[in-house]
Amino acid sequence: MTSDQLVAVPQTAVPTLRGAVAGLPSYVPGRRSSGTDIVALASNESHYEPLPAAITAVAEAAGRMNRYPDMAAVELRERLALHLGVTADEVAVGPGSVGVLQQIITGLCDAGDEVVFAWRSFEAYPILVELAGARPVRVPLDDAEGHDLGAMAAAVTDRTKAILLCTPNNPTGVPISHECLEAFLQAVPSSVLVVIDEAYVEYADAGSGPDSLALYRRYPNVCILRTFSKAYGLAGLRVGYAVATPGIAEGLRRTALPFAVSALAQKAAIASLDAGEEMEARVSLVKQERVRMAAALAAQGWRLQPSQGNFLWIRADAQLLASLVDAFDRAGILVRAYQGDGVRITVADPASNNRVLRLLEAHAA
Repeated sequence: MTSDQLVAVPQTAVPTLRGAVAGLPSYVPGRRSSGTDIVALASNESHYEPLPAAITAVAEAAGRMNRYPDMAAVELRERLALHLGVTADEVAVGPGSVGVLQQIITGLCDAGDEVVFAWRSFEAYPILVELAGARPVRVPLDDAEGHDLGAMAAAVTDRTKAILLCTPNNPTGVPISHECLEAFLQAVPSSVLVVIDEAYVEYADAGSGPDSLALYRRYPNVCILRTFSKAYGLAGLRVGYAVATPGIAEGLRRTALPFAVSALAQKAAIASLDAGEEMEARVSLVKQERVRMAAALAAQGWRLQPSQGNFLWIRADAQLLASLVDAFDRAGILVRAYQGDGVRITVADPASNNRVLRLLEAHAA
C-alpha cells in the first residue's frame, strides 16, 4: 500500500490506559534519606552493608555485565535447592519476592478471579492482583494484629485462585503458628494455591512461625515465597524466589520477564547463601535490638504485639498517627505511616534505635 492509498481518519481520540491500570493505586515506598543526620527506618532494609562475599562476587561479575545473565538462573536455583532440600525444578526466581509474586498471580489468575489476603498486610498485594484483572479480597486482621484464618477460609469461593499469607506479617510483625496454618490448609480447597510469604523469616525466632518446607512437602498447593532483600542485605539488587511443585514453578519461570534477575544479583545471592553464618550473626544483633526496644516501649506504656520481623508496629488512630509522624519528621527519623492504621519502625543500629526510644518516650500516654 502506498501513501496515496491511506485514508485519513478523524484525530479526535488519544490512547488510554485500560481501566484496571487507570484506577490502580500507586505503591508507596518508604521515604528515602537525603541528609547526613537522617535516620531511614521506613523501608525495612538491612542497616548492615552487604556481606563481604557478596560485594566481592558483584565486583568480579561486573566486568561481564555487557553479557545477558542466565535467564534460567540455573546456578542460583541449584544452590537454593541444596540450601532448602528441594530440587532445582521446584525453584523459580525473580526480581525480589514481589517480582516472583507478580509471576504467581499472572500465572494463576484470569479476569474476575479472586485472591484472598489479610489486611492490613503487604501493600503490593492488591496492586498486583488488580493489575492482573483479578479481584482482591481483603480480610481484616484479628484483634492480635494477625491473620484471621477462619475468616480467610470463609472468604474462599469457586473463583478463588490464590491465598496470600504473610508471616511474619508486614507491617504488624505477627507470625502464623505452624498448627494454625496446617489446620487452615486442611480447611481450604486443594485447588487453591496458598502462598506463604516469608520475606522476614530469617528474623523470626525458632518455632514462632510455621515450618513452611514441611507443610510444602505435605500439601502440594503450598508455595513458599522468600527474598534476599531483607536479612541478606541485597535490596538494591532485586532477587527473590519461590518454592513450588515442579509444574507451578515451571509456570512461574514462563511468566517471568526475560533476564529480570541480573548476573550480579545471581552471583551475590549465591555468595550470600554461602556466607549464611555471617548473615545469622547480623540477624542475631537485630533480634537483640528488637527485644530491647520492645521492652523499653512497653515500659513507656506503649502496647505492642510481639514482632518477629526487623520492625515494630504501633497501632495509632488518625490523631495519634499525625502527631507521631510530625514528631518523627521534625526529629529527622523516617518511618512508614499507614493512614488509619499505624506506624511501622524498622529496627536499626543501637544509636538510631535510641533516637526512636527517646522520641516515643516523650509521646507516651
